[in-house]
Amino acid sequence: MEVLLEELGAYIFAALLIGVVFLLYIRRLKRVNRETASKIQKAMETGLYEPVSLHPYVDHDICIGTSACIDACPEKDILGLSKGKAVTVNTSRCVGHGACFHACPVQAISLLIGTEKRGVDLPHVNQEFETNIPLLYIAGELGGMGLIKNAVEQGKQAIDYLTKKIKKDHHTDADVIIVGAGPAGIGATLNAVKNGLRYITLEQDTIGGTVASFPRAKLVMTSPMELPMHGKVKLTETSKSELISLWQDLIQKYQIRINEQEKVEEIKKIDDLFHVKTSKGQYRSSAVLLAIGRRGTPRKLGCTGEQLDKVYYRLLEPELIKNQEILVVGGGDSAIESALLLADEGNHVSLSYRSETFSRLKPQNSEKISAAAKNGTVQLLMNTTVREITKDSVILIYNSSGAAQTIKNDLVYVFAGGELPTSFLEKIGVQITKKFGEAILRH
Repeated sequence: MEVLLEELGAYIFAALLIGVVFLLYIRRLKRVNRETASKIQKAMETGLYEPVSLHPYVDHDICIGTSACIDACPEKDILGLSKGKAVTVNTSRCVGHGACFHACPVQAISLLIGTEKRGVDLPHVNQEFETNIPLLYIAGELGGMGLIKNAVEQGKQAIDYLTKKIKKDHHTDADVIIVGAGPAGIGATLNAVKNGLRYITLEQDTIGGTVASFPRAKLVMTSPMELPMHGKVKLTETSKSELISLWQDLIQKYQIRINEQEKVEEIKKIDDLFHVKTSKGQYRSSAVLLAIGRRGTPRKLGCTGEQLDKVYYRLLEPELIKNQEILVVGGGDSAIESALLLADEGNHVSLSYRSETFSRLKPQNSEKISAAAKNGTVQLLMNTTVREITKDSVILIYNSSGAAQTIKNDLVYVFAGGELPTSFLEKIGVQITKKFGEAILRH
């Protein structure tokens, strides 16, 4: 009898313990649900809930709520947990790292481009990355895939496909002209060498493409990638300078030629050959691979004096710029991060933005710029537009009143986004289609 009572007591204790754990779990689940609902409401109010382009989609029939995707996301607060399932929260902040996609243990996440309501213009390509124009290929961000690993892979595969179809003509300047030296362009160039193709790689800016325009401190997330002739590169988190340094080492090692600061102005196909006009010359090739990214050419302000040498559209070496009067124009993360980096170097930094408040900022950037404005390290000039840039000043107009303000100035950095290359593609004859929530990456 005594043994039975002891066993009964043990069962009761175990039941109570399980009950306590269950109650604690329910309380935690309710708290997480409330927190996620609050974040979603705030995201809706600030315009961050609706995705801008590439974004995660969670299949709730598959999701088991491990939170692995939430923990893996380097941007934080893109995803949350609600009712035991992963949900999207600040979706417009997603930059397409794909960490959530790779972290999900049950393959419940896909990466989509566009939504049911908001379409995204993308060039039409087939499974071999070829457009409606034979032997004109598109790879990487321009085709909707901004992930570094996948952009490299697309550039590599596109070269493999065109190598099988190309008819080499030694009267041309190259078998293939590769436009862009970002991840897709570098992957393509390396593979062109591997496949024995005559190539010309053109880059309107510098090696790295879009990656090179990140502020120096910004991290680039990527999973291990396979580079032609080099093999697997195991990077999970690195700075953009380290990544570009790796590419430069490979370019030097394999004696890769890249024509930097040479912008493509026109592409025409006449008979079976492509005629490519650039800012420095003209070339003929049997095939063309476009790996130019979606932002295209930096968007200009269109004001008087913008052509002056002191106006820049990206920040390369903030640590070399000191004790200057600087105006940063823009209200996105790149503008905020650049303003903060320049202020850290002892510069007097002002930031002009056309609206009264910032929107779509990462939480940490929003907090940092508010603190910088409060302590005076960055002067915020909200609801202003640049009217004129002179040798030693900038004239701003307040949008609400029309009043003008002149400030001392040594340097201007413009972060107004980029002009999508849609018209450029249409002029070539590439078919453009609008994607409404279509999968770019799925298991």
